[in-house]
Parts: sequence; structure tokens; C-alpha cells
Amino acid sequence: MAADYPDIDIAPYIDHTLLMPTATSEHVKQWCEEADRFGFAAVCVYPVYVKQAAELLHGKSPKVCTVIGFPSGATTSAVKLFEAQEALENGAIELDVVINLGWLKAGKTEEIHREIAEICEAADGNVKVILETNLLTDAEKSVAAEIAMDAGAAFIKTCTGWNGGATVADVQLLKEVARERVGIKASGGIRTASQALDLIVAGATRLGTSRGIDLIRQRDTLES
Repeated sequence: MAADYPDIDIAPYIDHTLLMPTATSEHVKQWCEEADRFGFAAVCVYPVYVKQAAELLHGKSPKVCTVIGFPSGATTSAVKLFEAQEALENGAIELDVVINLGWLKAGKTEEIHREIAEICEAADGNVKVILETNLLTDAEKSVAAEIAMDAGAAFIKTCTGWNGGATVADVQLLKEVARERVGIKASGGIRTASQALDLIVAGATRLGTSRGIDLIRQRDTLES
């Protein structure tokens, strides 16, 4: 299937992701240099490295992205909001916020909306809400996506990558729910150009992956 559309430029879709627990400042430097060289959309790092990434990418095209409430989403709303505000003060442009899955399962939709809305207000809407789709039913995915959009998020995102990866079926479902009102970020387990292209064609407007350079090189092979 991917061979039918190898002309798609994958690079502008990629959030070059560095979320391994053992990441160091040297890794951050490498990821930022690579994102600038290959024209990736953003570099996604842990909050502790936001200030460094912002300094390295100052005046360059890739945005600085970080994660909030990662990976469980189960920290308190006050902690998430503080984490978001500190990240923004340190230079983050985009925030990937994990939804409170326990609240979603319990039907606490107002609490989820309030939490996400406060962060969206602080970040001027530059928020991607991580639904963790592999732990949800299709009905729960739809509800979570609607809450995120209503709260002001710019993107709905499939997964953290800690509980399984993105699927074409989930991207298609989120695209149907979103109806082009927000972007869709597919993340988790994207290891090949074929996967990346299939997700883009399904409706993904961003891809979260630590293997962006590999995807570019594989894509180039499809073109040859």
C-alpha cells in the first residue's frame, strides 16, 4: 500500500521524540540538530530538557514540545497545570498532555474537560491530548476526543507508546470524530516508512516517533 504514495514527504509530519528514561543532554543536542537538519515539525523531550531544547532551536523551524502528566495521566490537575506553566516559561511551544484515564472510565467528563481547558488556556491552545487509545473502547475514544476538542486542544493524539502503538483503525476513527476541526497525532510503534505513510493517508497530521531519520531513509528507498 505504501508503495502507492512514496512521494509524500514524511519529514514535516514528524515530532522527533526523545522520551526514553535514560535520555541525556547529549541526546537532546543530537535530536535538536537532527530535527533542524531534516526539517521535522518538532522535538519532543521531557520537561527537564525543555529549556535546553528551546535554546538549541531558537530561531530554527522545529518547535519545542514536551509531555505533561506523562505517561499515566494520573497526576492531579494542579500538578499538571503547574508542569504545563513551567514548561511554557522554559520555552515549550506545544504540550502533549495525557488524559486522566481513570476519570474517563468513571465517566468524570466534567473533571477531564476542566483539567484540559485550563492547560489549553495557559498554552494558547497549543495542546495535543493523548487518549491512550489501546486502553479504551471505541466509544470511550470518541468521548475523549470530543472532550479534548471542546476544551480547546489543537490535536488529539493516539498513544504514549507505553501501552501499545498507533493503528490505522484508530486514526481513521479519530479523523471521523474530528471532522477536520483539529489535527491528529499518531504516536507509538511507528518503525517503518510504510507504517508512517499508511497513518498519514488514514488522517494523521503529525507522527510521534524516535525513528524519524530511519523513516526518511526508508521513504527514499521507496522512491528509488
